[in-house]
This record gives sequence, structure tokens and C-alpha cells, in this order.
Amino acid sequence: MNEKIDYQKTIVEGIKQKVRVLDSVFVLIIFVILLLVVRFMYKFLDYIPFSSVMTMLVTVAVFVVAGFLLVKTISKNAIKTIDTYSSKLNTLLITSKDIQEIVHSDVLLEKIMDVSLKITGADGGSLVLLEGDKLVFKMVNGALLHSATIKGSGVSTLIGFTIPKSVGIIGWVIDKGSVVRVDDAKKDSRFYSEVDEVTGYETRSVLCVPLRLSSGVIGALEFVSKEYGAFNKEDDDIISYFADQAALSIEKTRFYEDEKNFEIHLTNILSNVNDRIIEKRGHSKRVAKYILLMARAMNMSEDEQKRLYRASLLHDIGFLNIRTEDVLSADDCRSHPQLGYEMLKPINFYADISQIILHHHERYDGKGHPSGLKADAIPIESRMIAIAEAFDAMVSKDSYKCTGKMISKEVKPSIVGIEGAIEELKRNANTQFDPQLVDVFIENIRKDYLE
Repeated sequence: MNEKIDYQKTIVEGIKQKVRVLDSVFVLIIFVILLLVVRFMYKFLDYIPFSSVMTMLVTVAVFVVAGFLLVKTISKNAIKTIDTYSSKLNTLLITSKDIQEIVHSDVLLEKIMDVSLKITGADGGSLVLLEGDKLVFKMVNGALLHSATIKGSGVSTLIGFTIPKSVGIIGWVIDKGSVVRVDDAKKDSRFYSEVDEVTGYETRSVLCVPLRLSSGVIGALEFVSKEYGAFNKEDDDIISYFADQAALSIEKTRFYEDEKNFEIHLTNILSNVNDRIIEKRGHSKRVAKYILLMARAMNMSEDEQKRLYRASLLHDIGFLNIRTEDVLSADDCRSHPQLGYEMLKPINFYADISQIILHHHERYDGKGHPSGLKADAIPIESRMIAIAEAFDAMVSKDSYKCTGKMISKEVKPSIVGIEGAIEELKRNANTQFDPQLVDVFIENIRKDYLE
């Protein structure tokens, strides 16, 4: 991308240099003509009245100055046009890459709208997506947003506003998949005045481009009342290309969010199924709660917290592949981390937590299972789950591993029960558990339960 921008800058600078050279050539020609005229007049000075000579000199001088100013103005405007177009292309090149990396739709739509206004120089704009037989305003900015706020109804007056897909210039653009550029919207039969009535804004010129995919048009970008003059063919070309890139990015974020939605529902389903094991009812959800306390105290990023939460909910999912009648000893249960890992690893959106689940029964001293990892070789998320899980096993009535003062699930844990579990964690720090993580857990579990 940087190479493309540098190449473009080189081309633009070359064109500007040629314009300057051409400017100098024109100035030189004007001065040569002036010199020829002066020389001609000097040669015939004795035959021409003085008043005529002065008139001719003044006339020539005026033409020379006018020609010089005209050449300077033309070259200045040409360079300004080149700079403006170059700036738009730079914005387009940089943003086309940036929007491909955005995965959250609200952030993406805001970015698309901001850049579109910058490219077109419009007063305001809106991004509309097709949902069934309705067109839904997903993002507005510039004068449209300002007008909606001034009118007193807030941003929601237009964001979320729906119109039939067959009405207005936007509806025509989505139906035909073609660009529309109108200098006076009110004189266009396709203009839909209700949007102006909602926002209180008076639309003048309009530029509307479709958001196209190979499968069809999914929406449109509409811009109103360009700041300087009417929209032109240059605006059409640049924003149409950007709209195509934007449509691809919107579709990608839709797929990503659909996948995340599916993942969330599947995680809840698996977690609820795991809860059907009586001895583990509520265990995973409590562990997930404790884990979030630790993660926030450690200033983990939002993405890290989400990954930890998912891993906590599914850390014992391997028990679903262990039949109760086959369990004869504690050793028979030790396979559940490996089984859970094998269940989740092939699923793309669980691949990032499968290693955490595999190692959540490792010990800090290397005497755990299944791999006998030691200290920092154990993923930190696995070390965190080991502590939270042990704590829940000591204080929860329904735990499959009851080793401490038990409490009723209907009653908040007593100080005695919590303190007993805390002392047990301290005793096993540096052997079973990471001592630093134990300190973090104890400090925050005290705050959550004992204050």
C-alpha cells in the first residue's frame, strides 16, 4: 500500500512539474512577443505619431499582463485540482485497506461514512442497507446528523429510520444498481421528501451510489449538498470504487458477527448441557465469574477477557464424552481435558481456547496432567482456571470435588467457608498453583464476597 502511495505521489509531482514548465514556456512566449512588438515599433518610430505609439504600448502591456495573469491562474487551478484529486486518491488507497481489517459493524459503518464525506466534500451523508422490503438508515453524519439533533429528536430520528425499498433516489439506485447525481433534488421526481421532514434539513444536490456485491446490491451511500458547487463525474468515479470496497467489508463483518452469534449460542448450549451433570451444576458459570474478576484486575484486554470467559464455560466439556458407568476411580476423570481439547480443536472459533482447556489441570510444580508442564510453560489462562476451579470445588455444594466447608447454593458463601478455601489456596501456592495468580485471586475474591 505504501508503495502505491509513493508511486502515486511521484506521478503527481511529475505532472505538477510539467505544468510549471508549461507555465514558464507561456510566460517566455509572451515576453518574446512583447520584445518583437517593441522592436517593430522602434524601427518605425519616426513614421508613427507619438500618441499612437503610447496607445500601442499601453495596449500591448495590458495584453501581456492579462496573458501572464491568465497563465498563472490556469496553472494554479490545475495544480490545485491535481492536489485535491491526489488527496482523495490517497484517502481512498489508505482507507480501502483499513476498512478490510475492521470486524465490528458499528465501527466499520462510522469509518465508511466519515471517509465518504471527506472524499466527496458533501455537507452530510447516510448509509442505508436493504433489510427485506425495507431500507434502513444505519449511519448518518455531517449536516444530517446535526439537523436531526437541532430539531430536538436526537440521533435516533434518522438512525434506524426505515423507508420502503422502492421509494426515493436511494430506492431507485438500489433497484437499478446505478449511480445517480442530481443538482437540484426537488426537481427530480424520484426525490423522497419525508427524510427532510424528519431531519429538518433542506436537500439541494444529491449523489447516491450503490453498495454492490456479485450477489446483488445490499444498500447505498447517499450524499447531500456538496460544500463547494455540485457533485461531478470525478466524485462519481472515486466514491463508486470506494462503495464497492465498503460493500465487501460490510459483508465480511456480517459474516463475522453471524459467526460470533452462532458461537455464543453454541457455547451456551454446550455449557447448559454440561450443567446437566448433577455434580457439576453451575460449576462452569461460577468459574467463569471468578475468572473475569482476575482478568479485570490484571487489566487484560476485552478480547482476552472474552477468550477466557469462553474457555471457563467450556473447560470441563470433555466430561460429555465420559460415561458415568465407565468411571471407576478419579483417574478415569483425568482424561476430560484431553477429550475437551479434541472436541473443540477442529472448530475454528474454538481453536484459540482448546490449548487453555487441554492444560487446565497442569500443576505449577510440573506434577499435573496431561502434559506435565511446569510454571510459565503452562498457559496463563490455564493457570487461572486451575485456581478458580479449585476454589469453586472447595466452596460449592454441588461440586464434583468436595473438599472444604460446603454452602447452600441459595445462600451467599459464608466468611468461614471462603476463608477456609483461601487458606487452602495459599498452602498450595508454588506447588499446585501459580503463587502470583493466587494473590490476585484472593485479593479480588475477598472484595467480591467479603466487602
